[in-house]
Amino acid sequence: MAEKKKKRYLHEVDLMRVIFIGGVLLNHTTTAFKSNMADSSFSKLFLEATHLSLHFTRMGFMFMTGLVLVLNYYNRDNHWLSFWKKRYTSVGIPYLSWNAIIMLFATIFAGGTIIWSDYWNHLLDAWLHGNEYYMYYIIVTFQLYLIFPLIIKMFKKFEKHHLTILGISALLQLVITIGIKYWLPGVDRSGWPYLLSAYGMNVLTYQFYFIAGAFVAIHYDAVDAFIEKFHKAIGWTTAVLALGTVGLFYFDQNILKLSSGGTLSIHQPFIFVYDVVMIAFVFWIGRQYAHARENGLPVWLDHTIKNLSKVSFGLYLVQSLPVLTLYGILSLFHVPSWVMLLMLPFGYAFVLGGAFLISWFCYKVPPFGILIGRPQKLKRSTLNVKNNQSIKPAIEKQ
Repeated sequence: MAEKKKKRYLHEVDLMRVIFIGGVLLNHTTTAFKSNMADSSFSKLFLEATHLSLHFTRMGFMFMTGLVLVLNYYNRDNHWLSFWKKRYTSVGIPYLSWNAIIMLFATIFAGGTIIWSDYWNHLLDAWLHGNEYYMYYIIVTFQLYLIFPLIIKMFKKFEKHHLTILGISALLQLVITIGIKYWLPGVDRSGWPYLLSAYGMNVLTYQFYFIAGAFVAIHYDAVDAFIEKFHKAIGWTTAVLALGTVGLFYFDQNILKLSSGGTLSIHQPFIFVYDVVMIAFVFWIGRQYAHARENGLPVWLDHTIKNLSKVSFGLYLVQSLPVLTLYGILSLFHVPSWVMLLMLPFGYAFVLGGAFLISWFCYKVPPFGILIGRPQKLKRSTLNVKNNQSIKPAIEKQ
């Protein structure tokens, strides 16, 4: 009897997850430090000017979601009702829970009295809109799960036209970013449906990254060979475009006279190009990690990457707890802006370490794994029955 083919484990995905979630936390950490700097200081200007270079991490998260989903579901007979039940449960429970937990923490931390009627009204609004505590990604993911069967069907139906699908998606993404930057700011959106008005919550705003993730999952080896062949050009282009984000900052501020929000928006044509190249470069870095594992990578480093990857979704969910704490700690320091800038690595270590400790606790201690999308299997002890009675197997319940 033929052995079942073992599923290929992609170690590079672990490092990519770590890089993207690490960048997300760094992004939000720099925002906390920036808020405690003098407006006219060079240190604040430095953080603002380099801020856009960190925003590839959000799009990287979207790309990874498409990649992992298609890797898991493309070559199988799918029962979509079961898919939706599993996915909406594993993501929905953490979404509902952490909104409630963080809101409670934020209220207590602010020193306010908890008025439960206001708390529940605020919480219901946060659940419905996903506009608190960086939960926008979950709202987008909910929409992706809904249309995911159509994405699979599209790639299977047009099996010989996957490059065309990718190209059309890229062109559409470029049009979307141009519209958001140059047309949408002058439009009254007050009467629009929420997901059109709050375009950062709309799955179509990120459609290319999901489609690109699907494309890479289906043509993994071909994409890997392409990136390996041109990795030097991709690396240099990434460096040039990263510096270009600083130029974009000054162009938006001084030439287009955009607001701070418009200047730092991630939905810009230049940022779209930068994100695509950066994601490709991170993919190559991940592949180098996979190769290094085969040639004696230090065990401690490999374990660190694996452990961070296991709780990467948890890091995303709980990040607001250490970030809000960091805001409170920084408010106690009355130091020059340049000193605040020098403190940034310590602040980042605090945010990353705090988020990891909370997530790792949930990962290791039942039943809290359900709060980070990794529910533990609960085992009932088995009893040894004497006198030739059968022994009941352990019952595992997810």
